[in-house]
Amino acid sequence: MVTNALNHTLRATFVAALASLLLVSLADRADAQSSSGADEAAIAEFNRKYLKAINDGDIDSLAALTTEDHMMISSGGAPLAGKKALVDAMTRAFQNNKFNESWEPLETVVSGDLAYQRGTFVVESTPKAGGDMSRTTGNFLRIYRKINGAWFMVRDTFNSGQRRNSQ
Repeated sequence: MVTNALNHTLRATFVAALASLLLVSLADRADAQSSSGADEAAIAEFNRKYLKAINDGDIDSLAALTTEDHMMISSGGAPLAGKKALVDAMTRAFQNNKFNESWEPLETVVSGDLAYQRGTFVVESTPKAGGDMSRTTGNFLRIYRKINGAWFMVRDTFNSGQRRNSQ
């Protein structure tokens, strides 16, 4: 009789402990998903600001959104390593062209203070001196880092799938 009562107490304690562990695990998972959702929203907002800076030809905003160790790697070109290299290249591009760029993220994965995003892009570039608009499409892969609570794109790589000039 004492053994049955002891077994019953042990089983009840075990079940209660297991239930507590499961609840804590589910709560942690919900917090992680909620945090990941907030991080994905913050990355989407960062992208909106970055694209606005490109489409407005706003080099100051673009520079403010760029880290010192930012690196852009494009197909067929040498990497632009560092904020200065990116700002110099984009300043030249903004002087000569008006851009209409859009991105379509297909996948965003957040893990702690790092995230990556994969998707497609379209860039329409119209020479300011006149001439045909060119349209380039392709794929991108970006790496983001959370710094002091804010997300920044620290690596940007892309390839061009198709380019054509409009008549």
